[in-house]
Amino acid sequence: MEEKLKECRVPCKASFGQLETLCRAEQVTCQPLGITKDNLLEYEVEYLCDYKRKVNKNRDTQQEYFLVKWKGFPESMNSWEPRKNLKCVKLLCQFWEDLLKEMQKQRRRMVPKQLDAATASYLVQRAKQRQTLERWERHLNSLGSHHARICVHNHVDLEGPPKNFTYITDYKVGDGITLTQVALGCECADCLESPVGGCCAGASQHRFAYNNAGQVRVRPGLPIYECNKRCRCGPDCPNRVVQRGVRYSLGIFRTDDGRGWGVRTMERIRKNTFVMEYVGEIITTEEAERRGHIYDKEGATYLFDLDYVDDEYTVDAAHYGNISHFVNHSCDPNLQVYNVFIENLDERLPRIAFFATRSIKAGEELTFDYKMHIDPVDAESTKMDSNFGLTGLPGSPKKRQRVECKCGMESCRKYLF
Repeated sequence: MEEKLKECRVPCKASFGQLETLCRAEQVTCQPLGITKDNLLEYEVEYLCDYKRKVNKNRDTQQEYFLVKWKGFPESMNSWEPRKNLKCVKLLCQFWEDLLKEMQKQRRRMVPKQLDAATASYLVQRAKQRQTLERWERHLNSLGSHHARICVHNHVDLEGPPKNFTYITDYKVGDGITLTQVALGCECADCLESPVGGCCAGASQHRFAYNNAGQVRVRPGLPIYECNKRCRCGPDCPNRVVQRGVRYSLGIFRTDDGRGWGVRTMERIRKNTFVMEYVGEIITTEEAERRGHIYDKEGATYLFDLDYVDDEYTVDAAHYGNISHFVNHSCDPNLQVYNVFIENLDERLPRIAFFATRSIKAGEELTFDYKMHIDPVDAESTKMDSNFGLTGLPGSPKKRQRVECKCGMESCRKYLF
């Protein structure tokens, strides 16, 4: 029995922070937690909880004090410390930023000598929220699919990371659906300059989609066929763009106009360049219809029809998705949808890629049109109408409850659906 239990492991119900607090309270060293004899009694500021000013005995000056939550110690050991004892410049700046914003909300010109309980409680909640968002940000960047960086900010309210949401980097295939892997690849030595048989796009009787800078050059509505794992070309092939993943640093932020979370770019994005994929769970239209009724009651949906040739499958990003889960609608969007085929050539199951419709400035919010339609220039382009969020409702979209649009654009249609 003892032999069998040697490799037995179970998850701990306590977090690392709780374990560290317990070890320091009991003065127990723990190597995995980084608690040694040398730093067992070290005190590090985790965050600041409260503030007050006291007049010195000579009454000529005032001394500032901060209530400190010590890292690795329970809140019962919080202590008031004079400003001169604190070396945590970043935490002090964050505390003052939060406090001054709260004073503005309360329409108070001066910070009082002693904060009331409600204000102090709010500052603690902000500090804990900031820690939660920072942990989530580290987790998103640890997944390795985003070649630049994802930042997370909320300067609006106390909302933390979304609940019941798992960040994924590729499609999650639902029950009863099979992705057929590609069986053939191109034989090109240089896919852009010397494509053999038109490369992968030509084999499907379509144009090569990109120029030498990786910018899309085909009309919206036409499919994109990228090189795959069976192709002779290497990873630097100019016909491998979407599969390389996100290349721009992006920020998930809380909007201040009631639209929930949004996404902005942290750097300039050139026109016609790939920005991100819409990733989620692939489900059948029947399952999408069932879920759609539930989502409609909740007032939100993340269903995206894969209707390039037949309306058989849908991507649901409600509970499984990537950064595109947080991209908001606009009636004048800066992102355009394209259907992309790489390892799977089943035209019923394209990958959904967003490309920039114009040059996008650093700090600008990224948006796409939830009810985007492609001008029917030819028979091919009529196949790809982006029907986001309409799945699950019988009959015409007019039957659903109208949702007010908050994009704020001059061309706003006033309603999403």
